[in-house]
Amino acid sequence: MKSLKFTLISCLLICFASCNSDDTSNEKAVFAIPVVKSLTAIRNSVTVSAARQTNSDGKIYVTEDYLFYIAKEEGVHIFDNQNPASPQNIAFINLEGVHDIAVKGNYLYADNFVDLLVFDISNIQNITLVQTVQNTLSFYALFPDTAEFYDYTITPNSNEIVVGYQLETRNRPYGQDLILAGDAMGGLESSNGNTVGTGGSYARFQINNNALYAIDSFQLNVFNISTPANTFFDKAVYMTDWFGGGQFETLFQQKEYLFVGSTNGMQIVNAFDEFNPYFVSGFSHATACDPVVVFGNTAYITVRGGSTCGAIADQVNVIDITDISNPTLISTYLLNQPYGLGINNNILYVCCGSEGLKVFDASNSSGLTLQNSYADNVTDVIPLESHLIAVGANTIIQYSYGTNFSLQQLSVVNF
Repeated sequence: MKSLKFTLISCLLICFASCNSDDTSNEKAVFAIPVVKSLTAIRNSVTVSAARQTNSDGKIYVTEDYLFYIAKEEGVHIFDNQNPASPQNIAFINLEGVHDIAVKGNYLYADNFVDLLVFDISNIQNITLVQTVQNTLSFYALFPDTAEFYDYTITPNSNEIVVGYQLETRNRPYGQDLILAGDAMGGLESSNGNTVGTGGSYARFQINNNALYAIDSFQLNVFNISTPANTFFDKAVYMTDWFGGGQFETLFQQKEYLFVGSTNGMQIVNAFDEFNPYFVSGFSHATACDPVVVFGNTAYITVRGGSTCGAIADQVNVIDITDISNPTLISTYLLNQPYGLGINNNILYVCCGSEGLKVFDASNSSGLTLQNSYADNVTDVIPLESHLIAVGANTIIQYSYGTNFSLQQLSVVNF
């Protein structure tokens, strides 16, 4: 299915190229060259090893004893985090196509490009792969913004996928005026030992009882994890007609509801029946990049414009979800370059990259009040009851809570 879509895109690019006969052979242009890999090779490359360094941006995920750093398209670093002041890097799962994970009890679930993998982590020194659910997820490599042309002569076969692009300067081709834009391609709960971990606001996986949810661009994939070693794909819930057709980016869960952050707003999904989730309502805004978190009857959305995210002004939206069928805007706080966020005990933490980590008093939903700012360059955060964990490029920072909305660094891990 992925190869077919890729081939169709290639054909469209050929069809829409104009037939200008001007000789431009001496001019140069930037081409995007697809990097194609076989699914067999990708699956055979999955290994578990001792701790290692990384050079990849990532996400964080936490359970009661462990902290996971998900290095995008590289692997999962596992830390013993029983002492947040001194986390110990203890193991690494080599996963070439990983973007997110979820953990329940002794099992870790991870994507590997188009597959869902299940690992037994009951013995952290002997992690084993127990199930691969093949070809159940979608993956589309991010098309580079700076590419002018696309090399459509390279196409994957039925056992291959495009995992990325290389840029190459070539002679501008005859008779093609088409220039491709970057968007052309398009808290911890325990029960009977089944601890479910917590991800940041950029999470795309969530676990609800015996269901694992994984969002694709326009659908919610539902997996049955009742028997982890026999995990299977249950269904895809298509959401393109639910609310505005925006592309789905993040997934947050509170009780029986899922909150989907998309490029045009927030969607609310009832997942009381874990295997039959359905759309309830939504809140829309102009196209932008926006994760969402929820605390009680209030949702918080960071809306970031610029680049490929959209032209909207950077801001934090505060949404009243008391009436779950009719979410309404309470207030808006303008803030430069907001990325991930987290909320705990009426304190809102917003990561603003190079602009630092902002701490807000959120006790008054109609008016967030900035209380503290820290210079740390971070993009997502998990506020636990015990302490706060933030992540930046190849960096994990853990903080203790102080008085008057203050934070104190406990530890810094630099890869």
